[in-house]
Amino acid sequence: MSRDASTSLRTTRPPIVNRKSKIVIAMPSGIRIQRIADRIRQELADMLIREISDPRLQQIFITDVKVDRELAYADVYVSAIEGTTRSKDVLAGLESASGFLRRTLASRVELRAFPRLRFHWDVTPENADRIEKALAELRNKK
Repeated sequence: MSRDASTSLRTTRPPIVNRKSKIVIAMPSGIRIQRIADRIRQELADMLIREISDPRLQQIFITDVKVDRELAYADVYVSAIEGTTRSKDVLAGLESASGFLRRTLASRVELRAFPRLRFHWDVTPENADRIEKALAELRNKK
Protein backbone atom coordinates (compact mmCIF):
# COMPACT_ATOMS: atom_id res chain seq x y z
CA MET A 1 0.00 0.00 0.00
CA SER A 2 1.37 3.41 -0.92
CA ARG A 3 1.82 6.22 1.55
CA ASP A 4 -1.00 8.29 -0.01
CA ALA A 5 -3.49 5.42 0.27
CA SER A 6 -2.69 4.80 3.93
CA THR A 7 -3.13 8.46 4.89
CA SER A 8 -6.44 8.71 3.06
CA LEU A 9 -7.73 5.65 4.91
CA ARG A 10 -7.02 7.29 8.25
CA THR A 11 -8.87 10.50 7.42
CA THR A 12 -12.13 8.92 6.30
CA ARG A 13 -14.87 8.19 8.80
CA PRO A 14 -16.06 4.64 9.20
CA PRO A 15 -19.61 4.11 7.93
CA ILE A 16 -22.40 3.25 10.32
CA VAL A 17 -23.99 -0.13 9.65
CA ASN A 18 -27.56 -0.85 10.63
CA ARG A 19 -27.29 -4.49 11.75
CA LYS A 20 -30.94 -5.40 11.19
CA SER A 21 -31.32 -4.22 7.63
CA LYS A 22 -27.63 -4.40 6.64
CA ILE A 23 -27.79 -0.84 5.34
CA VAL A 24 -24.59 1.18 5.36
CA ILE A 25 -25.16 4.81 6.31
CA ALA A 26 -22.34 7.20 5.47
CA MET A 27 -22.03 10.21 7.76
CA PRO A 28 -21.67 13.62 6.14
CA SER A 29 -18.28 15.26 6.32
CA GLY A 30 -17.53 18.09 8.72
CA ILE A 31 -17.32 20.54 5.84
CA ARG A 32 -20.79 19.55 4.59
CA ILE A 33 -22.26 19.84 8.09
CA GLN A 34 -20.74 23.33 8.42
CA ARG A 35 -22.18 24.34 5.03
CA ILE A 36 -25.63 23.13 6.08
CA ALA A 37 -25.36 25.03 9.39
CA ASP A 38 -24.28 28.21 7.59
CA ARG A 39 -27.16 27.92 5.12
CA ILE A 40 -29.68 27.40 7.94
CA ARG A 41 -28.28 30.45 9.77
CA GLN A 42 -28.47 32.57 6.63
CA GLU A 43 -32.04 31.53 5.78
CA LEU A 44 -33.24 31.93 9.39
CA ALA A 45 -31.78 35.44 9.61
CA ASP A 46 -33.47 36.35 6.33
CA MET A 47 -36.81 34.94 7.52
CA LEU A 48 -36.62 36.85 10.82
CA ILE A 49 -36.09 40.10 8.93
CA ARG A 50 -38.63 39.68 6.14
CA GLU A 51 -41.26 37.07 7.02
CA ILE A 52 -41.79 36.87 10.79
CA SER A 53 -44.14 39.50 12.23
CA ASP A 54 -44.09 38.35 15.87
CA PRO A 55 -43.09 41.37 18.02
CA ARG A 56 -41.17 39.08 20.39
CA LEU A 57 -38.79 38.23 17.54
CA GLN A 58 -37.90 41.78 16.52
CA GLN A 59 -34.24 42.82 16.62
CA ILE A 60 -32.78 39.44 17.47
CA PHE A 61 -29.65 37.93 16.00
CA ILE A 62 -28.77 34.38 15.02
CA THR A 63 -25.26 34.09 16.45
CA ASP A 64 -24.56 30.45 15.58
CA VAL A 65 -26.11 27.22 14.29
CA LYS A 66 -24.65 23.81 15.07
CA VAL A 67 -25.93 20.70 13.31
CA ASP A 68 -25.19 17.24 14.73
CA ARG A 69 -23.55 14.52 12.63
CA GLU A 70 -26.78 12.61 12.05
CA LEU A 71 -28.56 15.78 10.83
CA ALA A 72 -31.27 15.13 13.41
CA TYR A 73 -30.98 18.39 15.37
CA ALA A 74 -29.91 21.93 14.63
CA ASP A 75 -29.02 23.96 17.72
CA VAL A 76 -29.76 27.62 16.99
CA TYR A 77 -28.12 30.23 19.24
CA VAL A 78 -29.80 33.64 19.40
CA SER A 79 -29.12 36.96 21.10
CA ALA A 80 -30.68 40.42 21.32
CA ILE A 81 -29.36 43.93 21.83
CA GLU A 82 -31.17 44.27 25.15
CA GLY A 83 -29.40 41.23 26.58
CA THR A 84 -30.85 38.52 28.78
CA THR A 85 -33.85 40.63 29.81
CA ARG A 86 -35.70 39.44 26.70
CA SER A 87 -34.37 35.89 26.63
CA LYS A 88 -37.53 34.15 27.88
CA ASP A 89 -39.82 36.07 25.49
CA VAL A 90 -37.54 35.50 22.51
CA LEU A 91 -37.15 31.77 23.18
CA ALA A 92 -40.91 31.40 23.70
CA GLY A 93 -41.56 33.19 20.40
CA LEU A 94 -39.08 30.99 18.56
CA GLU A 95 -40.58 27.82 20.05
CA SER A 96 -44.06 28.87 18.99
CA ALA A 97 -42.82 29.60 15.45
CA SER A 98 -40.55 26.53 15.23
CA GLY A 99 -42.98 24.50 13.11
CA PHE A 100 -43.34 27.28 10.55
CA LEU A 101 -39.59 27.93 10.57
CA ARG A 102 -38.72 24.27 10.08
CA ARG A 103 -41.27 23.77 7.29
CA THR A 104 -40.10 26.89 5.44
CA LEU A 105 -36.43 26.02 5.90
CA ALA A 106 -37.05 22.49 4.64
CA SER A 107 -38.45 23.91 1.40
CA ARG A 108 -35.42 26.19 0.95
CA VAL A 109 -32.58 23.91 2.04
CA GLU A 110 -32.60 20.65 0.14
CA LEU A 111 -32.07 17.79 2.58
CA ARG A 112 -33.67 14.36 2.71
CA ALA A 113 -34.88 14.95 6.25
CA PHE A 114 -34.61 18.38 7.80
CA PRO A 115 -33.21 18.57 11.35
CA ARG A 116 -35.38 19.63 14.28
CA LEU A 117 -34.67 23.11 15.55
CA ARG A 118 -33.61 23.66 19.16
CA PHE A 119 -33.22 27.25 20.33
CA HIS A 120 -30.71 28.46 22.93
CA TRP A 121 -29.87 31.88 24.33
CA ASP A 122 -26.29 32.91 23.53
CA VAL A 123 -24.60 34.92 26.29
CA THR A 124 -21.37 35.42 24.32
CA PRO A 125 -22.17 39.00 23.17
CA GLU A 126 -22.94 40.07 26.75
CA ASN A 127 -19.74 38.46 28.04
CA ALA A 128 -17.72 40.12 25.27
CA ASP A 129 -19.24 43.50 26.17
CA ARG A 130 -18.37 43.03 29.84
CA ILE A 131 -14.76 42.11 28.97
CA GLU A 132 -14.49 45.07 26.60
CA LYS A 133 -15.65 47.45 29.35
CA ALA A 134 -13.11 45.99 31.79
CA LEU A 135 -10.31 46.43 29.23
CA ALA A 136 -11.41 50.02 28.55
CA GLU A 137 -11.24 50.77 32.29
CA LEU A 138 -7.72 49.35 32.47
CA ARG A 139 -6.63 51.48 29.50
CA ASN A 140 -8.07 54.61 31.11
CA LYS A 141 -6.20 53.98 34.38
CA LYS A 142 -2.79 54.03 32.65
